[in-house]
Amino acid sequence: DGYILTNNHVVDGADEVKVGLQDGREFTGKVVGKDPKTDVAVLKIDGKDLPFIAMADSDKIEVGDIVLAVGNPFGIGQTVTMGMISATGRATLGLDYEDFIQTDAAINPGNSGGALVDADGRLIGINTAILSRSGGNQGIGFAIPMNLARDVMESLVADGKVTRGYLGVMIQDV
Repeated sequence: DGYILTNNHVVDGADEVKVGLQDGREFTGKVVGKDPKTDVAVLKIDGKDLPFIAMADSDKIEVGDIVLAVGNPFGIGQTVTMGMISATGRATLGLDYEDFIQTDAAINPGNSGGALVDADGRLIGINTAILSRSGGNQGIGFAIPMNLARDVMESLVADGKVTRGYLGVMIQDV
């Protein structure tokens, strides 16, 4: 339907959002809503025959599962890297609400908002951060689990803000 899930920090402060597709089409996106507490944002573009990805239940992932991280590291163009799930439930970045998937798939600056997919090509998370002393990949990347991102996305699409509680924590961006 033209909805795009990304990170809040990717679009925060943007005056205009351009969305480029693999087939060469380019769109101006509208920010439907964003939630800095979970670092989730939703964009909307108008177009026909838009690509999409199936979403998986991120509660079913396990440490050791193979994953692929998709992104645009350092602005060089789309890349896909492979790794595994290193941990789940990580809370180490200082955001208001954290429950990250940790992966060793190479995630670098520019991968934010990109897909973390399982071996079947289903979306399990949104790449959001790295832990690094050098500024580049050192094997510790984090993604927002799809179940949390999906709940925030649905609330943003319906209300333009997050108005529901998640895992006993009320998140509301007013």
